[in-house]
Amino acid sequence: MKIQERTGAGSNRSAAPAQPTMGERLPAPPRERKPALAALAVLLILVGALGATMLVLRAGERIEVVKVTGDIQAGQSVGNHVESVLVADDTGINYVKWSQVKQLKELKAKSTIYKGTLVIGEMFGSSSLPAGQAIVGLSLKEGQYPLNIKSGDRVDAYQVGNSSTPSDDETGAGSTGSTGSGGTPIVSGARVNYVQPTGGDSTISSTNQRITVIVDDADAAALTRAAAANQVALVLVRGN
Repeated sequence: MKIQERTGAGSNRSAAPAQPTMGERLPAPPRERKPALAALAVLLILVGALGATMLVLRAGERIEVVKVTGDIQAGQSVGNHVESVLVADDTGINYVKWSQVKQLKELKAKSTIYKGTLVIGEMFGSSSLPAGQAIVGLSLKEGQYPLNIKSGDRVDAYQVGNSSTPSDDETGAGSTGSTGSGGTPIVSGARVNYVQPTGGDSTISSTNQRITVIVDDADAAALTRAAAANQVALVLVRGN
């Protein structure tokens, strides 16, 4: 009887689940390792560091480019009005490098380029003037040009003010240029090639406007003389 009681008591003890004692922790589940994500994180860090290094190195790179040392009018070459300067390399800007200055001198300015400007390729191009034509620059006061004049307009150029009529020797035999006397224009139907933007060159009086026009070679001399004497007025004509 005693043996059976002890056996039964032992069976009852082994059947009951063991309870954790106070202070003991349950075992944590094993962590799932992701080596692919860790490798990706390391790769991203390396790429970022490399990119930052390249930016620093690129910012320190300098190239020798062309800078103009004097105003270049539309249709003119830079000539000797150039110098070299060092600037930070920028692939987004089409700088004309100093090594290309010889080729640059063979091109013509598309519009006025002011002193101190760094030259980019879009500023110059091959001369588009047909044979027998010339570009004449004018500096006109208010009242000597229409306020709404713009590039591409057709204009007549008249001589204004007191001036004597040049002789045939001055105008040239066979020239179609006129002195503008009797209401006759010096040049008829000249095409405006360039008009100085508002607030352009601060060295010029605010009452003066720079305008260049394309005329026949035969008319260029008469118009240039009148312009030098500040005796030119432009009038818009039909066809604009």
